[in-house]
Amino acid sequence: MSTMISSDTDGEQLKAITAAEIIKRMNKDRLSTGAAHAKTGIAAADFSLIHNADLNRFTVDRLMAVINLLGARFDIAVKVRVRRD
Repeated sequence: MSTMISSDTDGEQLKAITAAEIIKRMNKDRLSTGAAHAKTGIAAADFSLIHNADLNRFTVDRLMAVINLLGARFDIAVKVRVRRD
């Protein structure tokens, strides 16, 4: 049985939260986009996109890889709720 999902708001919210954590980490370490590039090998332009919340080109996996390359770990707790439509 296949279920169609009309909106990926949960995934978009997770991307936004992850991007915010990347920005926090960069601020904590006082990293410019260029310094973040030098530390991680991720393009400085990608860090600019993250700073501007332009996350269309990023998957959650990719954002999590970026935060790991910045020296942080990501712990996720999942809570599943029944939808009430």
